Amino acid sequence: MSEDKIIRMANQIAAFFAVQPGDRVTPVAAHISENWSAPMRAALLSHVAAQTPGLDPLVIDAAPKIRPVNM
Repeated sequence: MSEDKIIRMANQIAAFFAVQPGDRVTPVAAHISENWSAPMRAALLSHVAAQTPGLDPLVIDAAPKIRPVNM
């Protein structure tokens, strides 16, 4: 999956939860952890670690709570 698509999908999830009341970080992390494959999560976490431009700050805040990739 392309870098742009991973970032776009993560940002769409963040946009959805950004308007929800209360904690928004945990639901973003939970959604990605529960619905994304290990390679997708690995790619996203790699982009976060590399500080790839374009990532929503909510995705960056959620990254530590995303289920680790055990490949």
